[in-house]
Amino acid sequence: MPVTHLSPAIASKLEELGTQYAALGRQLEDPAVLADHRAVRDLSIKRAALAPVAQGYARYRGLLDELAELRAALDGDDAELASLAGEEIPEVEAAAEAEIEAVKAALVQSDERRVGSVILEVRAGTGGDEAGLWARDLLAMYEKYASAKGWAWETLDLVVDDGVGGVRHAVVNVRGDGVWSELGFEAGVHSVKRVPATETQGRIHTSTATVAVLPEPEAVEVSIDWANEVEEHITTAQGPGGQNVNKVATAVHLVHTPTGVEVRMQETKSQAQNREKARRLLTARVYEIERARAEAERSADRKSQIGTGERSEKVRVYRYQDGIVADQRLSTKFQKASVLDQGELGPIIGALLEQETARRLAAL
Repeated sequence: MPVTHLSPAIASKLEELGTQYAALGRQLEDPAVLADHRAVRDLSIKRAALAPVAQGYARYRGLLDELAELRAALDGDDAELASLAGEEIPEVEAAAEAEIEAVKAALVQSDERRVGSVILEVRAGTGGDEAGLWARDLLAMYEKYASAKGWAWETLDLVVDDGVGGVRHAVVNVRGDGVWSELGFEAGVHSVKRVPATETQGRIHTSTATVAVLPEPEAVEVSIDWANEVEEHITTAQGPGGQNVNKVATAVHLVHTPTGVEVRMQETKSQAQNREKARRLLTARVYEIERARAEAERSADRKSQIGTGERSEKVRVYRYQDGIVADQRLSTKFQKASVLDQGELGPIIGALLEQETARRLAAL
């Protein structure tokens, strides 16, 4: 039976995703795949992301088949059966309409939800020592949220201030279902208005920190010629002031010559581990450049896209004196204590997801 309520393009996309969902299910039954726990995790995340679309679309098609049978009975010779069919048709039509709307909402989020690993970067902005303390607080907020979601949290690089204990720069890998679709909204400038711990006159200061969120691509999604395109330098690890903090050369500095992207990793005392982490971060940054270029070609309105990582864009203000958090993209205000102190980002991210879903549905 032909699909109703859908444009040919959307119907084709839904058929394609249904095929992918089935293929992922077969892969997860393969003994060779089951022996690789990382492959199982990655495939499971992708399949879970497609489940609302594929399963919802299957239910929708089942409702269409049921409607076809009811309409046939309505036109049949059995008067009693036709009467019953006439009563049921409006209910089944309403169910089909609700189902396909839910499917379309899941469809516009499916690409993001299939990305199960991101690189989260938090960097102190303006505000001196207070900016470093603010970056530390933001990082703690994200770690609490990741823990509540059951996401894996791996610190790749961390540069702290020895004096006040702030964070100048942090790079973290976060893995789990929905990390890209949710944390992608966090990219941009986060501003705080509060009395710093270093302030003796009780004056309110404004400090900032920048957040970048990069999807961590699979090896097949980005190609880097490590032998010919990347320069590698091995040095000793350095502290905040540039002084060497150990005598062994374990810090890895990579430069991707085609793009000019540079990465320095010194979090561990193992040169091999620092190299592996540096390559992952470099791959994510190069991939982000290519992804941003492709998005710019597809849309002139890049700033409205989820997770673009526009660092110049202020996305949220945390006002301590008022006890509120104001997201620049939403009209609703949120309680500072629950968001920042407890890491309850769910209401903010949920509202942003709802807004973005509505925008994308309108564009279908």
